[in-house]
Amino acid sequence: MAAGIGSRFGTGIKQLEPVDAAGHIIMDYSIHDAIEAGFNKVVFIIRKDIEKEFKEVIGDRIADICKAHNVTVDYAFQDIKDIPGELPEGRTKPWGTGQAVLAAKELLTTPFIVINADDYYGKEGFREVHEYLVNGGQSCMAGFVLKNTLSDNGGVTRGICKMDDQNNLTEVVETKNIVKMAEGAQADGVVLDTDSLVSMNMWGLTPDFLKILEEEFEEFFEKEVPENPLKSEYLIPIFIGELLAEDKMSVKVLRTNDT
Repeated sequence: MAAGIGSRFGTGIKQLEPVDAAGHIIMDYSIHDAIEAGFNKVVFIIRKDIEKEFKEVIGDRIADICKAHNVTVDYAFQDIKDIPGELPEGRTKPWGTGQAVLAAKELLTTPFIVINADDYYGKEGFREVHEYLVNGGQSCMAGFVLKNTLSDNGGVTRGICKMDDQNNLTEVVETKNIVKMAEGAQADGVVLDTDSLVSMNMWGLTPDFLKILEEEFEEFFEKEVPENPLKSEYLIPIFIGELLAEDKMSVKVLRTNDT
């Protein structure tokens, strides 16, 4: 998902800036690792207004690489007006990751993985999710070890996972300002287990999930948008959390040790 790129950084698109001497950006690594894991289709979810720059920086180059590996590339465009109702006056903020994935629903006809464009995940998560999905698994999430995701440059926000004894996700607790300490980590003075698994928004999902996502988007628009028309967002982690709380969904947590 790359529809939000540029929106937080003023001019220029920070997520399209190189991260190594060869000119690669974070998405290069993610797509390489996904192809290596066995995924055979890439869908970029972007805004129409950044299509030209996106293709110049990465899209066309990735298309050539994918072609050499018999991997197809498609584009889906997240549009703020693609909603089950009228656009609230003054609304400029995108509707969130849930709407972004729905923008690609016609292209997602087999099990798929959803990732953020500007996060580095490592190889293991892609392998674990791919193996789970091709072996008939329904919904899953890569769980990253908290200590491997901490920063030396200040506090971070992470979704700490709660699971049952079968590694099924029961809740994701958003925890802000997690600070790396000499021994372990703390959040607002509370000591955290650094071996806990956290969500980095790497989800393995199926087309059936999209049907529920679309149905609930209409309910979100009816109930939540009127209360906060300019800033409410339809976010996948929150939506999945609601389904888990209502026992309407099961999500397997797949541990990954990547940093």
